[in-house]
Amino acid sequence: MIRHKKIKIGKKYIDAFLIKLLKKNLILLRASKGYVMCGYLDLAVAEKFGDVAVRITGVSTIDEALKADVSACTTYAKKLGVSEGQPIRDVLKIIS
Repeated sequence: MIRHKKIKIGKKYIDAFLIKLLKKNLILLRASKGYVMCGYLDLAVAEKFGDVAVRITGVSTIDEALKADVSACTTYAKKLGVSEGQPIRDVLKIIS
């Protein structure tokens, strides 16, 4: 099962996806400059591809993801002003 919804962040919209896997959900918040993803995100691969990528952990719903804080991010995200511990809603304003 895949769920998708548009979420307004400031004056822009992001795409939020929940993909139900076997035991856990994969959560992805996609903005125009980058994305936020749950613990399934391999930051080394995202770094290799030059992605503005942010990882969050301990979430299983889109609502939980929007309340989470950054657990880690790529250097490309850091160049835009993203840092560990930052609230995701703030990050989404940066990468939207």
